[in-house]
Amino acid sequence: MGARVRALLLALLLWPGAAGYNNPFDWTVQFGEVTSKPWFWNPWTYSNLYKVVDIIINPKYVRAFHDIALLRLDSSVSFNQYVQPICVLSSNSKFLHRPDCWVAGWGVLDENQTALPPPYSLREAQVTVLNNTRCNYLYSQYSFQSLFSEFSFCAGSEDGKVDTCSGDSGGPLVCDQDGLWYQVGIVSWGDGCGRPNRPGVYTNVSFFFHWIQMQMSRSALGPEPSRPLLLALLWAHRLLRTA
Repeated sequence: MGARVRALLLALLLWPGAAGYNNPFDWTVQFGEVTSKPWFWNPWTYSNLYKVVDIIINPKYVRAFHDIALLRLDSSVSFNQYVQPICVLSSNSKFLHRPDCWVAGWGVLDENQTALPPPYSLREAQVTVLNNTRCNYLYSQYSFQSLFSEFSFCAGSEDGKVDTCSGDSGGPLVCDQDGLWYQVGIVSWGDGCGRPNRPGVYTNVSFFFHWIQMQMSRSALGPEPSRPLLLALLWAHRLLRTA
């Protein structure tokens, strides 16, 4: 990909900030799995597992604001055809109003909390990334204050036919550009699921580009400064509580 990937110990995701979730030794990360409930006897279930040794939460995190964290893993991630790094840019402007970005997750199917059926496979949906002027306009129609600033954006479809739902939080919103995949957002929250004029709300990864870069530099694991950031960030990531 033209750059030496040295940031293999970091993964990016929305992180629950409540007390009791921040002990890194209570967590493991599995790469390359597409079901949230893998078969116990499947040897793949026990492969690509990594221990978490540090959780770096953004210092400005308050509930749904600045909700982003980095995980440092105990060893470098082994890449294969199913597990690949993803790029991060310092601006997401090139992806605004594009209707061909993708979000993935294992959340419920609707507001009635209809659970994902067996085999509990990862679902994906094509969404449009909206600018914050449009997002604030849509949400202001229902007496909400202006919610969107540089650190967040909304995406989905204005008619409510495509959206994320409960359990999808932390999932990636990604866009393809010239054959490279970029993580543009992280599923954060929403007003219900699939409601008209209520597109889902996402953490704007680009806003935190320099914060991510600073954390990577501190661990001497960052990419060359002239290159886009490359994170060991799985398309189909799964977190497991071990306690």
